[in-house]
Parts: sequence; C-alpha cells; structure tokens
Amino acid sequence: MIDTHTHLQFRAFENSVDQVIKEALKAGVEKMIVVGTNVKTSKKAVELAQKIDCLYAAVGIHPHHIFEHHDTPEVLDEHLKKVEELITQNKVVAIGEVGMDRHVYQKTKHKNYQITEKFINLQKKAFAAQIKLALKHQKSLIIHNREAVEETLEVLEENWDKSLEGKTVFHCCEPDQKLLAFAKAHQIFIGIDGDITYDKAKQEFVKKIPLNLLVLETDSPYLLPTGLKFPNTPANLNIIAEFLAKLLKIDPNDLKQQTFQNSQALFFRRFLTERDSYKDY
Repeated sequence: MIDTHTHLQFRAFENSVDQVIKEALKAGVEKMIVVGTNVKTSKKAVELAQKIDCLYAAVGIHPHHIFEHHDTPEVLDEHLKKVEELITQNKVVAIGEVGMDRHVYQKTKHKNYQITEKFINLQKKAFAAQIKLALKHQKSLIIHNREAVEETLEVLEENWDKSLEGKTVFHCCEPDQKLLAFAKAHQIFIGIDGDITYDKAKQEFVKKIPLNLLVLETDSPYLLPTGLKFPNTPANLNIIAEFLAKLLKIDPNDLKQQTFQNSQALFFRRFLTERDSYKDY
C-alpha cells in the first residue's frame, strides 16, 4: 500500500517519526507521501524524504495559509519562489497541497481569520500559480478543496492542461457530484481517508467512484478512522482499506492492489521515467 497523503513533519510526530514509520511498514505501507502546507513544512517534508527511503515529498502552500499574505501579496510571490526552489530537490514528486478553502476554522494560528473575497481571490492566484509550477516542472498535483467547489473548478478549468490527467488527485474529496464529474472527465484520482468509516455521505459517494480512480490516504495526524485516538498514523491505512473493501463488497487484496497501482501511476511513473537511475523508487 501507499499512503498518498501524510504530514509526518508536523509537531504530532516530533519525537516519534521513526517508530511511526516502522509501524507503517509492518502494516504493509510501503511508501508515504509527506505533504507540505507552507514553505516551512514543505522544506521539512523534503528533508524527511531525503533522510528516509520510503518517504517522498510534496511541496506547496495550503489555501488556509494564504491568509497570512492577504495584506502582503508581494510576500506571497516570494514564498511561491521558495516553493519552486524546493520542487527541484531530490524525491519531490508533487505540488501540494494547494487549492481553495472557504471553511471558517475555529482553531487557527492566523489572527482575525475570516473569509473575504479579497482572500478568496488571493487563494485563486496562489492556486493557479502552483498549477503552473506543476506543469513547468512536470510534477503531480495534490488538490485541497473545502467548501469551495465552484472556486476550485473555476481555477482548474482556467488552468487545466491535458498533461495533468492521471497526475492529479482530489485530496480527501468532498462528496460532490460536480467534483466527481470533473474527476472522471479529466482522469483525476480521488483520495479516501479515515472519515470514510463514519461519514455516511462519503460512504455513498465512494460507491460512484471508478476503482481505477481511487487512492488511499490517512492525512496523518488528522482524519482518524472511527474509534481511534489522535494522532492518526500511516499504519491505519490498512483499516481504511479493509473498511472500503467491505463497503464496496470486493476482496481487500484486490482493493489494495488496485489502489497501489493507482498511486504508483499518480506519483511515480513520470518520476521514474525522468530519473532512470533511481531504480529503488
């Protein structure tokens, strides 16, 4: 299995990364993508990936963190340049997570956090810029959307390129028919997390997703499968896979094999082609 979305560089794993990875490998998780949310966490993701064989990195600025630039768009441009510098580092396989977010967070480090049109427009600018970076550097794309389906699809439609087909994923995809239609039309993968174990709307939604578009992710340390305690870890990918197989009424091994192949295609096919010397990838 491949955990296509983790945040092992976050504080929750500050003193336990090695043990968490050991448990994940024991549970059958062969590879993990460590995903950045700003320049700092993207840099940490790259450092972890370069240190540990089974880890790979994604770099980018999460739409939630665009808020810190709402009065300093010139600083955002500087941060996007820093993201581009990280893209060229060894073992970076994707841009992410990037996208759109209208959710009003109750707990956030950003003071006076609010959703304004100015903020949304800045999110759109950053999202479009990072799509262009993915295209320029031929990287995969990890898309975050939260309560902003229309805006997400608007930016994608304006910036879409056929080369992104099969190299893009809707991370923790909301159960939305417009997103699913766009995913099917453009060969975008859909990430399934621990919330599938309790979210009834997602349980019905996932039944409509073609198997060849499904990938598994934990979003560690978040989105715990039901009944577990924080933090979530990549080892719990097995719980998600088993639950999903039962829900879809298919053999768990068949599901794991299909999602593994999907994840390989999403993140590693192009990476291997471009860097033939990295045989262990």
